[in-house]
Amino acid sequence: MAVDERIVKFIKKHHVLTLATLAEGGVQPYVANCFYAYDAERNLFIFTSDVATRHGAEMEANPAVALSVVRETRIVGAIEGLQVTGRVERGDDEAKSRYIRRFPYAVVASLTLWMVRPEFMKFTDNKLGFGKKLIWQSEE
Repeated sequence: MAVDERIVKFIKKHHVLTLATLAEGGVQPYVANCFYAYDAERNLFIFTSDVATRHGAEMEANPAVALSVVRETRIVGAIEGLQVTGRVERGDDEAKSRYIRRFPYAVVASLTLWMVRPEFMKFTDNKLGFGKKLIWQSEE
């Protein structure tokens, strides 16, 4: 099933996600904020993070992750937010190209790229009506 264009438009408007990871067998989740690029054709969130970080090590051990992207506002009628669950894997050449197009300064950095392949997305958009939610679920 294709991702609703309203969700894609929201994702493309923003550039920071909050990533939640959990060590294999762990009980204490961890969060990190990362700049991201979005590959709409492949439905992938692409970001960079070193494997030496806590979340990098946890992603290596346990590829099940969650992330969120939010619009920060105090206006209740303008609240928008996306919650995602999925699996993370190492980025490929196409992901690197897309990330550098979004953040050109990254071309000089040594990048460890990751891609989150969503399995579930819930988009809350109060502009569509208070508490209105759009749901996307992977067919896989």
